[in-house]
Amino acid sequence: MTAPLSDDVRTLLLSRIKDVADYPKPGVMFKDITPLLADPEAFGALTGALVELAGQYGATKIVGLEARGFILAAPVAVQAGIGFVPVRKAGKLPGATLAQSYELEYGTAEIEVHAEDLAAGDRVMVIDDVLATGGTAEASLSLIRRAGAEVAGVAVLMELSFLPGRAKLAGALAGAPLDALIVV
Repeated sequence: MTAPLSDDVRTLLLSRIKDVADYPKPGVMFKDITPLLADPEAFGALTGALVELAGQYGATKIVGLEARGFILAAPVAVQAGIGFVPVRKAGKLPGATLAQSYELEYGTAEIEVHAEDLAAGDRVMVIDDVLATGGTAEASLSLIRRAGAEVAGVAVLMELSFLPGRAKLAGALAGAPLDALIVV
């Protein structure tokens, strides 16, 4: 579902997302959110919308997916008064971790979380910038559940509707909400 945003906020956010043709390779239209992050009004509106969703989900922890998900998730956790947990690429976290592999277009990748950062009783909201193919988000849901926590929901700034991310996540969500603030 698309999260409820006022037309003014949606227009503001869209106006700060820059299309970059042929990046990172020819034929790709990259959605650059750095102008949005540089604008305190737009970044504040985005953070506020995600904080509202965290409240609706009843989240007690926020997971941010590497790397842009960190940027969006950390201020949400601070404003909501709940913990922030980074999900990193394999080998980036010291100490005991839980790892989850997932499929890429050409191969596999792996993400990790500190084993002690999530526990039974936690209701975890996953935040990322873009939902594309859904592989990283699906892997993060597995990590959350393996840690004994509950998935409260997934929220993204932008969903690329021409890619199968939402369909890929449908089963893994197991009834938890998936909200996209903007669908392109």
